Amino acid sequence: MPSNGKTVFFAWAIAALTASTAFAQEDMLRVYMDHARVLKLDRPVSKVIVGNSKVADATVADSKTIVLTGRSFGTTNIVLLDGSGNAILDERILVSIDEGNTVRVYRQTERSVLSCTPNCEQHAQQGGAASTN
Repeated sequence: MPSNGKTVFFAWAIAALTASTAFAQEDMLRVYMDHARVLKLDRPVSKVIVGNSKVADATVADSKTIVLTGRSFGTTNIVLLDGSGNAILDERILVSIDEGNTVRVYRQTERSVLSCTPNCEQHAQQGGAASTN
């Protein structure tokens, strides 16, 4: 009987961990790499601050519209301030690959991601070694 109690506790712990991870990811703005996402605001923005501009970039289209672009895989944050210095938005950003129509191929320790629309082509390598040509 003691092992049954351990099993129930383990299952409960896994469920709690999964729920907290899902909640944390819902709290983020999600942007695909090399894609743009439009943020409409309810009041004019005065300052735009991006934690790491190599991961995501923000462009002011007009005083109430920000265009967020995913630059490379990873997470960063964005803070939008109004004219009085009050935060309009303070959110984490997750930049990831658009996994629709993709296939991952694993060869020992190497991983390739293919985009299949309709023919499969390898995604450009991000963060890899620089070309010597």
